[in-house]
Amino acid sequence: MLAVLFSLVSFALFIPILEILFEKTRHYTIPPPALPDGMAMLSDTSLLKEHFYYFVSDIISRYGQMQALFYICLLIVFLFFMKNLFRYLAMFFLAPVRNGVVKDLRNDMYMRILILPLSYYSDQRKGDIISRMTSDVQEVEWSVMSSLEMVFREPITILSYIITLFIISPMLTVFVLVLLPVSGLIIGQIGKSLKRTSEKGQKRLGYILSIIEESISGLRIIKAFNAIGRSYSNFDEVNKDYSRLMIRLYRKRDLASPLSEFLGVMVVVAVLWFGGRLVLTDTGSLNAAVFMVYLGIFSQLIPPVKAVTQAYYNIQKGAASVDRIQMVLDAEEVIIEKENALSIEGFEESIEYSNLSFRYETEEVLKNIQLRIEKGKTIALVGASGGGKSTLADLLPRFYDCTGGSLFIDGKDIRDYKIDHIRALMGIVSQETILFNDTVFNNIALGKPGASDEEVIQAARVANAHEFISALSSGYQTIIGDRGIKLSGGQRQRLSIARAVLKNPPILILDEATSALDTESERLVQDALEKLLRNRTSLIIAHRLSTIQYADEIIVLQKGEIVERGTHARLMEHNGVYRRLCEMQTLV
Repeated sequence: MLAVLFSLVSFALFIPILEILFEKTRHYTIPPPALPDGMAMLSDTSLLKEHFYYFVSDIISRYGQMQALFYICLLIVFLFFMKNLFRYLAMFFLAPVRNGVVKDLRNDMYMRILILPLSYYSDQRKGDIISRMTSDVQEVEWSVMSSLEMVFREPITILSYIITLFIISPMLTVFVLVLLPVSGLIIGQIGKSLKRTSEKGQKRLGYILSIIEESISGLRIIKAFNAIGRSYSNFDEVNKDYSRLMIRLYRKRDLASPLSEFLGVMVVVAVLWFGGRLVLTDTGSLNAAVFMVYLGIFSQLIPPVKAVTQAYYNIQKGAASVDRIQMVLDAEEVIIEKENALSIEGFEESIEYSNLSFRYETEEVLKNIQLRIEKGKTIALVGASGGGKSTLADLLPRFYDCTGGSLFIDGKDIRDYKIDHIRALMGIVSQETILFNDTVFNNIALGKPGASDEEVIQAARVANAHEFISALSSGYQTIIGDRGIKLSGGQRQRLSIARAVLKNPPILILDEATSALDTESERLVQDALEKLLRNRTSLIIAHRLSTIQYADEIIVLQKGEIVERGTHARLMEHNGVYRRLCEMQTLV
């Protein structure tokens, strides 16, 4: 607002200078009447004009025309300096707003990604989600910036200039206001297709990022199967498609500036023609000096109008990104914590699956599960792949919620408890070892912030990991790379076990915990797990049946149903599904 004010004042100075210097108007020698207070002063434009002319006339009479011209030129330089200073300060203080919006968007999206259930990601590409958090958010940054300028700065500028132009020449300004909407309408028609093209482009970029992420993760397989050429060909095709989309997008967007400039010049030419007629016809409504200043102010009106046009284009382009971001932020949070949820600090009695069922959309995964796990007992889940073993275990930490029946901990429905309290009771060692690109120490201490060096080392010893960790270049401070790529499969699994050991939870979930270990490592880790499982409630998923012979109860799942249950000895005597699984592994 201050920048606009100084800009208008600086231009207004030109009118009396030109008129008085070129003797197009009289010199004001008698002071005009005093100005009224408040809004009345602003409404009486003729009196304001007289005071202004008297001020300039007084300077000329005191210092002469040449000296007065010099002083007024200095004043104009000062006013333009102040205008641009405040313009910079506006952008200076807008920067935290602009970046704050982007920061908050990224934070909200990241928190949403952490909260959304695992089922959400089964239908999503990781690369597309990454694209929404990066390029889409970046696109919104420019859109938000344009919006802020358009909403706050440009309308004030345009309105101030138009009011000034009305004061100078109402007839000419009415003519301008007829022309401007026509040019704006033409520009608006071109921007309508930008949103659709931009949305296609952002989706294609997400697909590209997905291919890159999958290629890096599966590089070993791509090389092993001589699929480099095929992978490159696939990427090249997608990349070409994205390039074609972006060319169309840039051509539409880049049309905004030249088109608005051309239409602006057309309007200026029309104003020049119409205003020139008013000057040349000697009607007295407009003189040459005032018309020159009118053109000067009008020329300053064109940049904010162009800025609004450019902002409109950017908003149209960014609207597609807003929609894609909103899809993540509005995604249904299936796992919802109840209001006034109960706290649970420890596990006291039992876990009970009561007539429990679960389905992914239309596919039924678990049916009528009836299972009670007493505190301190070790329960093993076995069966063919796809039988529902992992899903049964994933219901316990509420990665999913059952679609039928109930799951109880200590006699209360698991959905009545606070989610983080339930998960605090559990330690999980999964078949797919999940490690982070961080130090060995931080990976082990993930579940226990503030753990001491001694606690981490002791956990590593229990998991038989201390020896190989000590041999690493920086010991426990060694960065292990993306997903622990610098370690062998067995070493990664032992770090995962050490992480569960350090957390020391009352309930353990072991999903194929020893599957990635060699024979020697398996023996060492199995020994450590047997110590860890003592007096602890455990749910073990195993394909290698040698690891669960001493479980208190073995549950055999087939097509989502419990078909057999009992100890190893009883199930072998039964001569059913479990025995056949054992025989296939030549255990007998």
